[in-house]
Amino acid sequence: MEGKAKTGISPTRAEDFPQWFQSVVRDAEVAELDHVRGAMVIRPWGYGIWELMQRALDDAIKQTGAVNAYFPLFIPLSYFEEEAKHVEGFAKEMAVVTHHRLEQGEDGLLHPAAELPEPLVVRPTSETIIGRSFAKWINSYRDLPLMINQWANIVRWELRPRVLLRTTEFLWQEGHTAHASEEEALEETQRMLGVYREFTEQELAIPVIAGEKPELERFPGAESTLTIEAMMEDGKALQCGTSHYLGQNFSRAMEMGFTDEDGERKLCFTTSWGITTRMVGAVVMSHGDDNGLRLPPRVAPRQVQIIPITRGDPAAVLEAADALRTEIVDQGWAGGPVRVEVDQRDRKPAEKRWEWIRKGAPIVIELGERDIEQGVVTMTRRDDSELRRDAIPREGAAEAVSGVLGDMQAGYFEEASQRLRGRTRDDITTLEGFREFFSGDDTESGGFVKAPWSEDPSTEETMGELGVTVRCIPWGEELASDARCVITGGAAKVMAIFAKAY
Repeated sequence: MEGKAKTGISPTRAEDFPQWFQSVVRDAEVAELDHVRGAMVIRPWGYGIWELMQRALDDAIKQTGAVNAYFPLFIPLSYFEEEAKHVEGFAKEMAVVTHHRLEQGEDGLLHPAAELPEPLVVRPTSETIIGRSFAKWINSYRDLPLMINQWANIVRWELRPRVLLRTTEFLWQEGHTAHASEEEALEETQRMLGVYREFTEQELAIPVIAGEKPELERFPGAESTLTIEAMMEDGKALQCGTSHYLGQNFSRAMEMGFTDEDGERKLCFTTSWGITTRMVGAVVMSHGDDNGLRLPPRVAPRQVQIIPITRGDPAAVLEAADALRTEIVDQGWAGGPVRVEVDQRDRKPAEKRWEWIRKGAPIVIELGERDIEQGVVTMTRRDDSELRRDAIPREGAAEAVSGVLGDMQAGYFEEASQRLRGRTRDDITTLEGFREFFSGDDTESGGFVKAPWSEDPSTEETMGELGVTVRCIPWGEELASDARCVITGGAAKVMAIFAKAY
């Protein structure tokens, strides 16, 4: 019997995908759950990934005309009570502050001392408080559109936390806009989903399916919710970004109105949209392998790690490594300098190499005295499943690095696209086939089903039994006039994407 192949991460994806994910996030030093149940520490390498995401997305958001601002973490409970659907949707997730000040009791312990006149909700989302501010700032049609974005933390009390995917506290951006017409608000809702799609596909190399959420999956208080859905390596879906058309629901509750050109008083039409740190988890589950994280170059905090291999006097090797670093930086890639570092820590070269492989650095270059004598550098590409050490000429190494980074960014996207195409079934037409597909082992048969759907509420029971939801009603899909619902067998109304999801 052949021995099991050695991998950098245990268990492997095939053995236990959820545990593999936890192991990668831990061993690649991305994040960890710690200190408070359900809350996470994002470590420097993971936060570096998030920072790069922030920069790219912040630039794209600002190109739409939105500007950044900041609003309070604490929201009066009464603000939520004014929008019934909203408070109902978040009631079970709210963390509530009821007291301030601690005093030491006779038992020697600290106790809350002073009750607040009104409970404060720790921000689960900011529609209510931003709506109140908008209502003060908007008077005339000349004040519209008003387009604000906020980078902030969010608290939603999570019963079953999973690092990066479902945590009590997480980071995100949330955009909020107010418009004079429904048409303009709907256009903004669509445009922002397009921004998210371009960001996810171009920066993160993750292909997505865009569409609208069914009514039961809408954001609380929204008229419609648009979404982009990605397939992870185990075939499950991950919601990667949402954009909501809120109609006049929040503007009515917040008395957010304006005087139009004819002097008539009208309510604004509003939108909101957001992406969270779960996108870091999406990168892990879309591109990681059994040796750890694999980062698309655009969001790798270090795109190239140079590991000097020294014996005796290290001066010559370190000088050569620094010269190579400078050349690679100056050569650039994708319109900017390459993020490259010489790892001079006092550790064994093999340990450093494997650390950067686990962390997903796109390129690891080893450089020693022998390499210098032979006029080569030794390169390992993180997208090479065998992690081969290839000797490449020192002359032209910077140009080679630039080309490899471009190839890797495109290659990761194509690999994920092939998975999305190959594991999306459009030939399942019966409930029996639907049950069989979603009852199988996820590692063997997980994936999406694209099939006609009746939108009948009774289908929820069947989907619930299987742990399946309608991820979206995808755009651009035509439904035959005689199409039958894959679950009920009755007349279908829409084409839908069904999947198990995180």
